Amino acid sequence: MSSLPPLALLTDDGSWLTVVASLVLGYLLGSIPFGLLLTQAAGLGDIRSIGSGNIGATNVLRTGNKKLAAATLLLDATKGAVAVVIARYALGEGPAMLAGLAAFLGHIYPVWLGFKGGKGVATYLGVLIALAWQLALVFAVLWLIVAKLSRISSLAALVATIGVVVASWLWGDRDLALVTSIMSAIIVVKHRANIGRLISGEEPTIGSKT
Repeated sequence: MSSLPPLALLTDDGSWLTVVASLVLGYLLGSIPFGLLLTQAAGLGDIRSIGSGNIGATNVLRTGNKKLAAATLLLDATKGAVAVVIARYALGEGPAMLAGLAAFLGHIYPVWLGFKGGKGVATYLGVLIALAWQLALVFAVLWLIVAKLSRISSLAALVATIGVVVASWLWGDRDLALVTSIMSAIIVVKHRANIGRLISGEEPTIGSKT
């Protein structure tokens, strides 16, 4: 269990330069809009003009191109994991958590797209894989179970995200639990429209073009 105070700012040396480097590294990697770039490269136009208007894999799937959606999911997860790995190697474990958080925020609020990106689920998963693969496994298992039963991606993401929060606090690492809790809270907020549709029974199923 970490002995650092909450977010410390999660640096072993307490250097603000380390904090800034971690955040900038993570944000720049996370803000790469792979969903938009891939769909444009494939001649499918601007992904923001269909479905939810988001740049994530779920919306890419609404184009009907499953391979492109899978590639988006993989790349969005990878950029989160890479941010963590680079920061850990260069700066330490605390900065790795900060870089992961920044990558997550970069995906949701990319400066290049007027701060309008995706909902962060794939990048969140990538960050979890690099920070604590056990938490990523909790997420994946819960997501698969709920998605199988409901065929609703947003519901699966919400249940899995909340499950990770519980698991991260039980894990015993306060700093890791705090970072995952911040990301999870943001995911829930970003899904507020989905929550409304879930309550009204109007949320589209996986693969739906609406």
